[in-house]
Parts: sequence; structure tokens; C-alpha cells
Amino acid sequence: MNSSTELIMQGVVLTCLQTEKFKTGCLSINLLTPLSRETASKNALIPMVLCRGTATLPDMAAISSRLDSLYGARLKPVVRKKGEIQVIGLYADFADDAFIPEKSSILEHISELMGEMLLMPKTRGGLFIKEYVESEREKLLELIRGRINDKRAYSMQRLFELMCAMEDYSTDKLGSESETESITANELTRHYREILSVSPIEVFYCGSAEPKRVKAAVKAALASLPRCEEEADLGTDIRMNSLEETPRYFEDEMQVTQGKLAIGFRLGECMDEPNSAAIRVFNAVFGGSVTSKLFMNVREKLTLCYFASSLIDLHKGILAVSSGIEFDKYDAALSEIFSQLEAVKKGEISDYELSAAKSFVASDYRTIEDSPGALEDFYLNQVLIGPECSPSELAALAEVITVEEVVKIAKGVECDAIYFLRGTTEEDS
Repeated sequence: MNSSTELIMQGVVLTCLQTEKFKTGCLSINLLTPLSRETASKNALIPMVLCRGTATLPDMAAISSRLDSLYGARLKPVVRKKGEIQVIGLYADFADDAFIPEKSSILEHISELMGEMLLMPKTRGGLFIKEYVESEREKLLELIRGRINDKRAYSMQRLFELMCAMEDYSTDKLGSESETESITANELTRHYREILSVSPIEVFYCGSAEPKRVKAAVKAALASLPRCEEEADLGTDIRMNSLEETPRYFEDEMQVTQGKLAIGFRLGECMDEPNSAAIRVFNAVFGGSVTSKLFMNVREKLTLCYFASSLIDLHKGILAVSSGIEFDKYDAALSEIFSQLEAVKKGEISDYELSAAKSFVASDYRTIEDSPGALEDFYLNQVLIGPECSPSELAALAEVITVEEVVKIAKGVECDAIYFLRGTTEEDS
């Protein structure tokens, strides 16, 4: 695989990953916008509305027919949260031209279609179609309201909302119910025009086409893109330490049969010059793999929980633990989770634990190279937080991480907040 990155237009960066490994190619156009409570819902709604119709393809049936004519290409709206940056846009996967019997130009046609969807949406009187906005707004509200149904994910969402209440990171990528309910076609159109002119744009392509061909196709598709001299101010504020001397505690009550314990940590000094491979190995040792201390000890050996795992967000410098427990095992589970972190800080890591963690992380990195979609997300992360390495290069780095490096990272980790979703008492219910 050969990767290249180039500024092809004002505010538009194209990353090409040329490879003949896949029979399908992918192309994404991503607008980078600041994540904020005031605009998150509008941002999330925009790509959904853009997929409803264009100036020449006025409805979803026409768009679907056009995609079918391109050997069954698929296109969808995307909304992602990368630290305190909200990434919105369009993602398409399609048959790679190299695998089409006759000479074809699917790449150019897909680029043209995506450009039209982004820059020439179906409008009435210069505004988004009211019915389209209202329909997609209801779909977005359903997604937002449905988050509570997955209690494990919901508890993590609540942890970040409460732990980072004074930070933009507390905002969900879909925004809030209250902000979404009030969005009008007029307001959304005005916001769309604003972000289109000021947002940095990251375009990613994976397929067999040469970069110069991709560049020409994308530039033609985005030729009418409006641009302002001043771009949006983007960035993520990384807090190195916990907010207070002792962890803050939050809880919610709900009619649930299993408690959900979520614990938030700040990664600390390792975020000054983050070694992503080393941080991921640390996480795999602690709770991010099936050979981790949380899984093997808290779940398997001591049976204190139904599940226990950890994840990291390198964009924000956060480590979070997610666990499902019986209500009466809260104290024991919490204590043991902290004990396992202390063990890592003290270097109580067996050769097997380290070796298994390194193999897990290396395999995870290499698996990225098996999917165009995973590669697209990986290289978007590289643009935002680095380093400028391929997945295989990071896999090689993970395989040589030492115990000392893992311990150094662990020693900088501080607990910031604890969230517990517990069941209501009989009197409450």
C-alpha cells in the first residue's frame, strides 16, 4: 500500500491509499467542525438531509437508481466524534475500476455524485426541503432517544457527560434531544452554508487508482466549493490531571436488573508526547483485551462482574472502565478495579500478560489493513493526532514495547470520576 497526502484546494486535504488488495474502493468527504452543545445536533442532521436529494436527483429513489447504475455502489452519511472535533460528511464504497471487465470510470462518477450531494442539495426557495428536514430530524431524535436502550453504552455516555461537564467533550456526536427538536429548515440551511465555507475538509480514497487521477476527480467534484479565508478553530483541550484531589461520584437510578459501573481516568503526562502503540499496550494489559487484568481477575477469577473492560481515547487523553455488576458488589468491584491498576503501576505484569497484550495490539493494528473502511478511519485519526505511521508500522512498534514503558504510562493515570447506574429500590418503584 502506498499512501500520500496533499493539499489539493484551499482547506481541502486529500489522502490516497493506492492498493489493489480490495475489490471495492472507498471515498469519503469529511468536514471537520468544533464539537459544541449548540451546534452538534445541526451538524449531525446535515449529512442526513444531504442524502435525501440533489438538484438533479431530487429524492432517495433517484439517488438509489444512480448508485445501482454504478455497479451497486453504496453511499451513507457519517457523523463521528474525534476528541472535541465533530466530523460529518459522506462515505461511499464501490466496485474498484480495476475489477470491472470493461474500461470504467466509477471513481469519477462517484466523486461527481458526492460533490453534487455536498454542494447542490435539493432546495426550495434556497432552503432545504422542509419535509426532508423534518423527516430526518425525527430519525435523529429516534437515535438520540434510543441510546438509553443500550445500558452499557449509556453509562459510558453519562460518565463522559458528567466527568467532562465543563468541556466540549461532554457533548455526544448526535447532539441532544432538546437542541434537535428546535431545528428548522431555515436554521439548518444557514448553518450548512456557514460550515461549508469555513470547515477544513479531509478527503480519503482507498483503491487502485493513481493519486493524480483521484486528485483530478475530487477537484472537479468540489470545484464550486465556497471557501472563506478564515477556517474554523479546531482542537481538543487535553486535561492532564483529575479535576479534584478525590474522584467525583455520580449516580443515576433506573429500573435495571444489573448495575453499570463506569470509571473515568485522565491518562496524564504520557499525553505530552503520546506513544500510541505503548498506550494501547498498557490498555491491553489493564483491561482492553481478554488476557487483561480486569478480564482475568475481576471477571474470571473473582467473579465480581458480568463484564469488565477498558478503552482509551487518544484524542482526549482519557481511559475509561466499563463494568456490569450486581448492586451489592459495587464496593468490592470498584476496589478490585483500582487494585488491578495499582498492580500495573507497580510493574506486577507477568511475561505472559505483556506478550499477550503486545500480540493483541499488533494484531488489532494489522487487522485494520483488511478493510477499506477501517483504513479510512485510521488515516483520519492520523491526520488529527498522528503519528504518521501505517498500521503495520504501529504493529511493529507495539511488538517491542517494554514493561518499563507500560509502567511509566500507568503511573501517570489518575481517576477523575466514577459513575454508577443502579436499580431503583422497591419503595422508589
